[in-house]
Amino acid sequence: MKSKRHHIISTSVRGALHKAKNLPCQDYYCTKCSGNKIVAIVSDGAGSAKYGKIGAKTVCETLCDILINSNLKNIRKNVVKAINIAREKLIFHRCNHCKTEEELINFSATVVGTFYCNGQGIFFHIGDGAGIAFSQGKYKDFIISEPENGAYSCETYFYTMPDWKSSLRFTSYKDVNRIVLMTDGITGFVFAQNTNKIRQNFLIPIAEYLDNEKNTKKAVNALYNTLDDYKAQHLNPDDKTILWIQLP
Repeated sequence: MKSKRHHIISTSVRGALHKAKNLPCQDYYCTKCSGNKIVAIVSDGAGSAKYGKIGAKTVCETLCDILINSNLKNIRKNVVKAINIAREKLIFHRCNHCKTEEELINFSATVVGTFYCNGQGIFFHIGDGAGIAFSQGKYKDFIISEPENGAYSCETYFYTMPDWKSSLRFTSYKDVNRIVLMTDGITGFVFAQNTNKIRQNFLIPIAEYLDNEKNTKKAVNALYNTLDDYKAQHLNPDDKTILWIQLP
C-alpha cells in the first residue's frame, strides 16, 4: 500500500513446514494511515494453536482500528484497551465453543506493532519477532524492540495468555525514517550477535532495493520471492512476515 506521505511495503510467506503439512500461513499483518499517523502490526499465530491465524488476524485488525484514533500521550493505555477487546472477541468467537478465557490458548499469537506520529513513535510487543527503527543507510545505529522467549528457545509469549500484561513491552523512538516489523521467521536472517548487529546480507540489500523501487507491485513481488526462496525456506521453514515503512 502507498500514501502521499509514506511508503509501506508488506508481505507474508507460508513456511515450508506449513506447505509440507498443507496448512495455511499463520502470520498476519495490518496497517492504517491517517494524516501523519501510522499504525502497523504483525502477528505470528502459534503453530501449535488450532486457530492461531484467527488470533493473529483479530489482534492486528483490532489494534489498527483503535490505535489510529489515538495519540502518543494515550497510546500505552489504548494498546492495553485494544488487546483486551481482541481477547473479548476471541472469547465469543464461533470457534471458541466453550466461550471461556481458558480456550484462548487455541488462538495464541504474538504481537509486534508500532504507532508513529509527527516524528515520534513507539513499539509495543508481546513475544518473539522484532521491530527496528533507523535512518536511511545508518544500519549500525538502530532502535530495536527485541524478541522475548521463555525458558527455552522454542517458547515465547502470547497476548492470549492470562498474564499477557506482564509480557507487554514498549520502546520509544524518534528522528528516524525507516521502520521494519517482522515475525520470528525473519529475525534469524536480520540479526547477528543476539540482535546487537544487523547482518550484511539480508536486510541491507532489501532496504536499499525498497528505497529505490517506487513501483509498489514490483517491490511486493520482489520481497515475497526473497522470503519464499529455496535457501530462505531451507534455513527457516517457519512462516515469514515483514512490514517496511519508509518515512519522508
